[in-house]
Amino acid sequence: MTIGELAGQCGWKLLCGGKGEDREAQGCYAGDLLSWVMSRAQENNVWLTVMGNVNAIAVAALTEVSAIVLTENAALDQDAAQRAEIQGIPVYTCEANTYETAIQVYEVLR
Repeated sequence: MTIGELAGQCGWKLLCGGKGEDREAQGCYAGDLLSWVMSRAQENNVWLTVMGNVNAIAVAALTEVSAIVLTENAALDQDAAQRAEIQGIPVYTCEANTYETAIQVYEVLR
């Protein structure tokens, strides 16, 4: 399933990086400590976080996650949005908390 399809089924709102919506989504990783995410997130994971800064975009690019989902309507910095757009990393937002969003991803992908 593509990240765009997953986002549609989950009801997430795209903030930027629409060029990357054709990437495959194979699972998710939840975390806000960037160094932890760098060493544990897998390629094609959907990264669930509240970190909406340019460093999060760098970590997403490094780990090759399929997208970032900012849970609890966390804010996305303008610099981060510009960087995500350039690098084709989709960034979505949702109202649910990280736990609820992880369950939703699991249910849709299984």
